[in-house]
Formats: sequence, C-alpha cells, structure tokens
Amino acid sequence: MPADGAPDRDPARDGAQVQIGLRDVELRYGDTLVQRGLSFDIHRGDVFVVMGGSGCGKSTVMRCITGLLEPRAGRVLMQAVSLWELPPGRRTRLMRRNGVMYQSGALWSSMTLAENVALPLEQYTALDAAQIRDIAEYKLALVGLADYGAYYPAEISGGMRKRAGVARAMALDPDTLFFDEPSAGLDPISARRLDELILELRDSLGTTMVVISHDLDSIFAIGDDSVFLDGISKTMLATGNPRRLRDHSDIEQVRAFLNRGRERT
Repeated sequence: MPADGAPDRDPARDGAQVQIGLRDVELRYGDTLVQRGLSFDIHRGDVFVVMGGSGCGKSTVMRCITGLLEPRAGRVLMQAVSLWELPPGRRTRLMRRNGVMYQSGALWSSMTLAENVALPLEQYTALDAAQIRDIAEYKLALVGLADYGAYYPAEISGGMRKRAGVARAMALDPDTLFFDEPSAGLDPISARRLDELILELRDSLGTTMVVISHDLDSIFAIGDDSVFLDGISKTMLATGNPRRLRDHSDIEQVRAFLNRGRERT
C-alpha cells in the first residue's frame, strides 16, 4: 500500500461513468475469508481485469458481481442500484443484463452452436422461432463463426468453442460481459485472437467487459483498468491500468506479479 493507506489507483479514471461498483465488500465461504475491503469501480465501456495469483479469490469476486454469491458485508452497485438489497425477482431481472463466458465455454454438447446460442432467447424472451434463429446466426457471425451454426461443440477447436461461448453470452444483448480465464487452455495464437475479439466487441458494441485472468500477455493487451487481489492479505492492493501498474507501482507484490519473466525478455 502507498503511505496514505489507499490502494495504488489511476486518477485518470475519475469522472468516467460507473457501470459496477463495490463498496467495502467482504466475501466468505462459511467462516473462511476469501477477500475483504473490496472497493473499486468498473467504468462503462472499459475492459476491466480482475487479476492476482492462483487462489486469491478472482472467480469468487466474479460470482459475487454476477449475483451468485451474496457478500458477507458491503454493497455491490450495478448501474447505481444496490444489487443485494433488491427483492429476488428484481435482482434476477437486473442480472440478466449480464452475460458470462465460462472458462470451458460450458456449451451443451448435445446441441449445435446455433441451438446453444438460441437457448437463452428461448428461455427469457417471447421472440418467435424465426427471430431467434436470425439472432443466433447474427451472434455467431459477430464472433467469426457464421458458417458453424450447425456444428456440435465436439466438432470444433477449443478456441472456436470459446468464441461460441462468447456468442451465447451475448444472446440477450448484455450491458456487461464477464470472461472467466478466457485464454486458459489455448495456444498463444488462439489466445491472441480471442483478445482481439474482446476488443472488437467492446469497440463495436460499447459493452463493458470484466475479465478474470492471470495471463500477463492478455492482461496487457486488453486491460483498460484493473484490480489486483492478494491472496495473503485477503484484500485488494491496487487498481489502475495494468501497464501503468507494471511500470510505476510501488507495491512489491503488484510489481513482482506484473513483471514476472520480464527479465528474460
């Protein structure tokens, strides 16, 4: 921490419109503390990275923001509304404004890619079959899979499955897209293409992106803003642009994490 006790942060982000905000959030599983004192903002239209070492609680933070885990203390604000203070029905409707691309893609193996993308539309809208088919085809085209709607997940590569997972996450036109370790299991070329897709979608659709990652190449390529979680102190140590933190942070753990392997390049 800096001398004043505040996390290392980027004042250039002040004034941008806040999409999601955490205020002194504490997360636990039973009596086990995962993270405490989480206070940061995710600004509209940014690619925001939640980073830190393995086991620090990155995925737990995502579960909290996406409405799957209630914080033990603190508030989660979504478009200035306190998520966990809403009645369950209103909270569920608000959470449908989010889309999630899980680490494995989490596609239904018995369904084609088009059927996977169509599923949320069938469940949560009153659109007819033709409209749903057109939207599913459009979403697949957005991720470069226009000709693969009739394919099953087992018939395509891992990188393509992740792209299909992105298409399904976008089915309901979410305000925020969440990515859980999107580059995990991919070769460097496929990982870079997925990073490029995330930026293309951010730029073309204006969607806010929240990415859980410890992949430095990806973090530096796509991150506009970030929070660094520490698994030892169980709290956040820094917020700000990842490249700025790499080059200028005076917090030892942050500097070591973001510069690992740099001496060999």
